[in-house]
This record gives sequence, structure tokens and C-alpha cells, in this order.
Amino acid sequence: MSFAIQPLPPDVVSRIAAAEVIDSVAAVVRELVENSLDAGATRIVISLYPNLWRVQVADNGSGMDLHNLQVCAKAHSTSKIHNSEDLEQITSLGFRGEALHSLAQLADVEVLSRQAESQGWRVVFNQQGQGCREETVAIAPGTIVTVSNLFGNWLVRRRGLPSMAKQLKLVQGTIQQIALCHPGVTWQVRQNERLWFSISPGSTAKQILPQILRQVRSSDLQLLNLEVPTPQGGDTETRGHGDAGTPRADEQGSTGAGKQRKQEKNLHPSSLITPHSSPPPAKYHIELVVGLPDRCHRRRADWVRVAVNGRLVRSPALEQTIQEAFTKTLPRDRYPICFVHLRTCPSQIDWNRNPAKTEIYLHSLPFWQEQVTHAIEQALQISSSNFPAAQNQRVGKLLKASEAKGSYHLTRNLQPTETAAEATEASDIGWRELQAVAQVRNTYILAEHPSGVWLVEQHIAHERVLYEQLLDHWQLVPLEPPVILSQLTPAQVEQLQRLNLDVEPFGEQLWAIRTAPAMLQQRDDCADALVELSWGGDVQEAQVATACRSAIRNGTSLNLPEMQTLLDEWRQTRHPRTCPHGRPIYLPLEESALSRFFRRHWVIGKSHGI
Repeated sequence: MSFAIQPLPPDVVSRIAAAEVIDSVAAVVRELVENSLDAGATRIVISLYPNLWRVQVADNGSGMDLHNLQVCAKAHSTSKIHNSEDLEQITSLGFRGEALHSLAQLADVEVLSRQAESQGWRVVFNQQGQGCREETVAIAPGTIVTVSNLFGNWLVRRRGLPSMAKQLKLVQGTIQQIALCHPGVTWQVRQNERLWFSISPGSTAKQILPQILRQVRSSDLQLLNLEVPTPQGGDTETRGHGDAGTPRADEQGSTGAGKQRKQEKNLHPSSLITPHSSPPPAKYHIELVVGLPDRCHRRRADWVRVAVNGRLVRSPALEQTIQEAFTKTLPRDRYPICFVHLRTCPSQIDWNRNPAKTEIYLHSLPFWQEQVTHAIEQALQISSSNFPAAQNQRVGKLLKASEAKGSYHLTRNLQPTETAAEATEASDIGWRELQAVAQVRNTYILAEHPSGVWLVEQHIAHERVLYEQLLDHWQLVPLEPPVILSQLTPAQVEQLQRLNLDVEPFGEQLWAIRTAPAMLQQRDDCADALVELSWGGDVQEAQVATACRSAIRNGTSLNLPEMQTLLDEWRQTRHPRTCPHGRPIYLPLEESALSRFFRRHWVIGKSHGI
């Protein structure tokens, strides 16, 4: 079905936030590419000719007929919105109808387009956006836009641009970001007729991310698709704009929102016949791709990305929420890899309030912060879905057969305590049975899992358990008698007082510590632990230090029930992959890897030359 391109009424034009000028090659690519997506394109080819200042974008979208081609470059001409009410329900990437008109003023523009079952046309535009030459052409269904001699009419602007190498890097980043939001699209980018890079399609962003970050493997990532309830007061029939001049939730929660102005995303001509190529989502939804903290992380906080309804956006409040959700799961000075894509009702977003549509005004921000935090916690759990189910019994048989011939014999008739059984049954993280088998060098717990065998480091697994208990129940208790510390500096005394410990002078260079964290109260090394706490950090750092000091030490012998109890407690933690310092807790040895190592896939006859 075709929708006519027509100028917007003056009252709509007056409500549209003024767009910024196109100021780079990346801006041109972004405008044309996003509108190819609006046209339903599943394959996009971008050709760059840096020395000629030429950009060409070809897609297999729905195309345009001659009438729409003739008017597509006029100012404020679009088929995506028609009245003021449409500004409240924007589902397309472009809607202002200014991109082609702006490009026609800055460069030489020609558009080739063809709809399925119709004839193709080529139109060349003058600087006013009017078609000055028309002819029929033979092309595949879709649209090809060629922008030549970019900024040729504005040489001053061209001289003020960054180097072409920097602009090409921006182009690459722009395409990669858009590809994350639209994983089903095939991308091919050529430079001077040579393939520069390509991105293969996938069903989710998890399949796109390893193509962007080459050091990240798909197995390093965890995907979670989660339907979320409708936010309170966020009914799809409610506009939710509030009183005029009242800051929205995102403005109140993010000091940097609205200050960075980016290029406006407008219309690629092939998108102009399908004003609503992406219908509004029927339910609120979160797609989450996280780098598992025990496998991959970053040196800089440069890979926390947020997208809303198909567009990457800046939301400092949500980005900060994501960073905080990874607290004490990563090594010091390391940052997460995380991509969050929110699908919400269009009425919950105001794309038009800021010229840069990457600056989002999202209603019910506290609701989304809570849901994102919950989603990250769920994704970081160790789920049985991470492991193949077809080999559930093979490892068990292998271990039992080896045990019968070995020097150790263990009973598997363990009766879990009632509390542990209830907790396991109530747990919703999808673990399958994790059975303690043995202890290796009084340091590692060897556990049988349906997917293979795991080595669990007992000290840091216990540290994770204690740390989360401290987070939930941080309690200071009286010390009787008090602990006497000596030779503390004023900074150390101040630090202990900052942690709300009761500290009193007890003589020359002596201090009496009358309260301490409950976990340290009964320890013989309580004094040493208090000195450690005095060296700095906030309450959270104190909790980490307390958990580390209180956890069982490596070298401690554990019997089988003790090992099983520790495994059961560890598997119920919120972040079981790493300790609070960011160290990995367990090493999985999957049965498939064991089979490959021992060459169990060989046919015995062939392996013996029969």
C-alpha cells in the first residue's frame, strides 16, 4: 500500500523541533540508512568515495512511484506523519521531512527507485529540492540515493570538517550501532569500489555484537528477552505529557540529558511510502545482551548502550543504572559490555522535544530503571539453558564408572536439609542439579553438572555468598570486651568512624573499638580485620573486605555435606559468576569438550585401522 508524500501543515511544522544542519559524511549515511530501514529494507549497500565526497546508499525497500519521487525532496514533505496528533505516536525513524531537502542544498542528489511490479525511475534534484530531470531506468525493486560533491556549494563547511579518516570511523560506528538495533538486516559497506566491512544478519543483537567487537565471542554473551508489565500510569492510551514546562523523569534523573545535540534523522525517499513500517509493540519488552563478567569486560566505560524502539539513544540515568547493576561483579577499573533495547508504547516517548532524536524523553523512567536492574540480575544467573541438555546422563555414567575402579568412594545418598530443599525448589534461576563429588587440594570443589564437570573455588564462592548476605543484612554489634588498636593514624580513625563503628580513645596511641560487623565478632583475627577496614573505602568496600576476611580459606578440608551446602548457597546468589573483586568463581568443563579431548567421537574400528 502506497502513502502519498505531501507537505506538512503549517501548525505541524511549527511544532517540529528545528533540525541541525548535516555536517559530516556520517550524518549523510545515517539519514539515508535509517530511512531505508523505515522502508522495510533487509539488505543495505553503502558505497563511499571519500576523495570525490560521494555517498551512495542502495536498499531493497519498498521503493517509490514517480509522483512521490518528484516531491520527496521538498521541505517538510513526508508520508510518515500528517497532523499534530501523529507527533505523539511516532513509530518511524524519520518524520520531519527535511533530510533530502537539506542534502539537495548541500550536494548533487539523484534518486533511483522502483516499486515491485512497476517501472523504475531516476530523478535528479536541483538546490530547491525540485526534480529537474526524469527518466526511466531498469533497477531491482528498492531505492538508490547518490549524494555527490557533498558540501560543494558550501566549501567553508567542508574545510572545517575533521579529517576524512575520522569521518570514516564515525561512519563505521554509526552503521554498527544501527545494526545492533536492527539485527535482521544485511549490511555491506564499500569504499572506492572495494569491500570495507560487512555485517551478517542475525535473529538477535547477540549475533551482531561479536561482529562489532572482534575479541568477544558469542559464548561470552548472555541474551535475555523479557516481557515486562505495563508501567503504572503508562497505559497506551495515555499521552503522559504532564503539565507544560514540567521536566520529565529522564530530565530529572540525568544531568547530561538534552545537552548534546546530534543530527536529526529524516527521510530516505524509499521510506516515504510506508509511514509505519514498525507497528507499535503490543507489550512492553526488554532485549538484553550482556557480556558475562567472568569472561569479558572493557577498560573504558564505552560499551554500555541503550536503544528504544529501534533507535540508539543517550539516557545517562539508564546508563548509570546499568553500571550500578554490575557493581562488585567486575575487576577493579573494568567496565561491562551491555546492550539494552527497550520496546515501549510510542506515547511513552517524546522524540520531537529535542532536535537530536538520540536525546530521549522517556516516561516512567524509575519503572524502566527497576526493570533493567532486574533483567541484568536475571541474565547474570547461571541458567541451565546455557548448557546442552542432550548429554545429561553421559558425564554421570562416566564419573560413576571411574569411581568404581578408583581409590576413592563417595556416597551419593545425600539428604539435603529441609531449608536447602525448599530454597532450591523456590529458586527460579533455572539451575539443574549441581552435585558435589570431591575436593581437589583442599581448594576446589569438583561438582557434577548435567553438562559436564565444574571446578568451584571454595574461598571466593563463599566470599560471594557472604558478601550478598552482608548487602542484605549489614549489622554492627557490640564487642565485649572491646578490641584495642594501636598506632592508628587520624585518617584511619576517621575512616572507622565513617563506617559507623564506635571508636574511643583508650590511652596514648590506643583506641577502643566497641562495635564491629557481626561476621567479625567471633573471629580470632577481628583486630586485624578492623585494621584492614581502617585503610579506606566506603561501606561497600568494608562489606567486601569483611566477606573476604570471613570466607573459608583455601586449604581448609571440607566434607561432602559441607561442600554441597556451599554449592547450594552459592547457586542462590544474585551474581554467582564472580566474586566481589571480579574473579571468576567456577570453571566449567563441558562434556562435549571432554569428548573432543578424549576423541570419544571416533569410530573405534576406523581408529584401529580396521
